[in-house]
Amino acid sequence: MQIINEDDMSGNTPLRHVMASLSEVFQDLRGGKAQSPSRTLLNHGPSEMLISPAGWIKRGVASVKITTLTPGNSMQGLPLIHGVVVLTDINTGQMLALLDGAALTAVRTSAVAGLATQLCAPARAADLAILGAGVQARATLLAMLAVRPITRVRIYSRTKARTEAFAQWARTVTTAEVVICQTLFDTVQGAEIICTTTSTSSCEPLIAADWVAPGAHLNIIGGTHEEAMEVDPALLKTALVVVETASAAQEDAGEVRTALTQRYIQPEQLHELGALILGEVAANKGQTTLFRSVGLAIEDTAAAIALYESREKTAC
Repeated sequence: MQIINEDDMSGNTPLRHVMASLSEVFQDLRGGKAQSPSRTLLNHGPSEMLISPAGWIKRGVASVKITTLTPGNSMQGLPLIHGVVVLTDINTGQMLALLDGAALTAVRTSAVAGLATQLCAPARAADLAILGAGVQARATLLAMLAVRPITRVRIYSRTKARTEAFAQWARTVTTAEVVICQTLFDTVQGAEIICTTTSTSSCEPLIAADWVAPGAHLNIIGGTHEEAMEVDPALLKTALVVVETASAAQEDAGEVRTALTQRYIQPEQLHELGALILGEVAANKGQTTLFRSVGLAIEDTAAAIALYESREKTAC
């Protein structure tokens, strides 16, 4: 059994392999060739434990991820997320790989956002805003750099030290202008791509609908539970709303749940990522697009097999 750690997942090559694998699995998920059951949630003290199984039938693999989320960890200098992923061969039952769950979560989440950006954002979109300054923010920046010609990166986070550290690191991975913004409004206004990577648990949106420039693309990938919101649900009225699956979004995405309750949108206006990949749906020119991710276990399976096969090829 392979042990795949954070270092094995870093760099553009693993990221692109994961994006390609995700593109394939979302098509198969739509075609019934993959299974991604609802995760099991256990609450214990200040932490949550999630157990997430999934099977990619066509590829003959399955995985299970055990993840803990502890919002107070940042105060102790610890990561928000800890976890492991086990990749198995469906046909033999063999355990193929054990992967660092926190690192895999960051990579696959950023890769899904990169895939959505590739499908939705204007080809020349170059002005990027990132809310958050943690591990997910770093992974997301790398994904955006991989799919669009970014020339400016605006950063906002409530924690000054983390923000400055993120900005300093960002300047080592891109020649784009890196700007630390003092307010959420300054970060978002006029940005062509907006990525929210916060760990908010609040039901109060961070981004107002009228702050977002028409035609912008948003990746809403933070939030720690099904009622948390990073963007005003009213924005969904006019945006093309993209989700991993409609059922998962209606269960776990705070903005989607509220937009449906308030009748800003109807369920048929939730467009699955697989439909965009297959060309069944496309954004109108100049239309604002919003990808709301909740994270599916099948994404871990797809990312894990991509990293496993990439490492096998390198070893050969």
